[in-house]
Amino acid sequence: MNSNEQLIHHFYTSFKNKNVKAMQDLYAENASFNDPIFTNLNSQEVKSMWAMLIKNGKDMRLEFKDIKGDQNGATAVWDAWYTFSATGKKVHNHINASFLIENGKIVKHRDHFSFYQWASQALGLTGILLGWTSFLRNKISTTAKKNLQRYMDKAG
Repeated sequence: MNSNEQLIHHFYTSFKNKNVKAMQDLYAENASFNDPIFTNLNSQEVKSMWAMLIKNGKDMRLEFKDIKGDQNGATAVWDAWYTFSATGKKVHNHINASFLIENGKIVKHRDHFSFYQWASQALGLTGILLGWTSFLRNKISTTAKKNLQRYMDKAG
C-alpha cells in the first residue's frame, strides 16, 4: 500500500470510527470538496460538513473498499447507510470518491453518486418524481449549505 492509499485508508477508518478530528487533520488548508449535494466547499466547510454529518448521523454506518493510489492522489469506493433526518427514510448511498493529495494532505476531494437514487430513497415519492430535475437538486443543495452554515455558526 503506497502512502496515498494509506492516507485514504486512514480517512475512511477514522470516518467509520466517527473520529472527526482525525478526518479533519487530513485536509490541507486550501482543500476543496464537491459532491452532488455539497458543492464548492472550502477547507473549513468540508471539515465542518464531516463533523455535522457524523454528529447528526446517529445510525450511520459505512464500508469502504477498492482504495487505489498513485503519486497524485487516490480513489475509493464507499457505501453509507443512514436515516435521512428530514424525512426519517432509510438511505443506502453508493459513492465513488477521488482525491488529489499534495504533501500528505487532501487538496481536492470529489464524491460521485447518483442524486436521483439518493433523492428517491431520502425523499420517497417526491424524489422519485422530481429527483432528476435541477430544481430539486438546487433546492436540496441550498438547504444543505444553509444547514452547514448554521452548524458552523453554532460551533463557533
